[in-house]
Amino acid sequence: MKLVYTDVAIADLKRLREFIAVHNPAAAARIAAELVGKIELLANQPKMGVPVEMAPDPDTVRDVIFGKYVIRYSVHSSTIIILRVWHGLENER
Repeated sequence: MKLVYTDVAIADLKRLREFIAVHNPAAAARIAAELVGKIELLANQPKMGVPVEMAPDPDTVRDVIFGKYVIRYSVHSSTIIILRVWHGLENER
């Protein structure tokens, strides 16, 4: 399946990396690479996340947790759209 990132998801990844980089640039690069690597797993395992019950179609919109980070995405016939990415201690997006 093809992975597509929304502009908001890209901004989320940049924001998270910049936040971490203030204190530890090496960790910021490592965590960003790990997040992108985990997101790429969704292409072969689109149902690995849990349904978002509040979504209009919970089976289409899903959340997957990698460490302390939540990735919200939607599954379509040939595409997975990465909607948002946030740290678990942030308010839910």
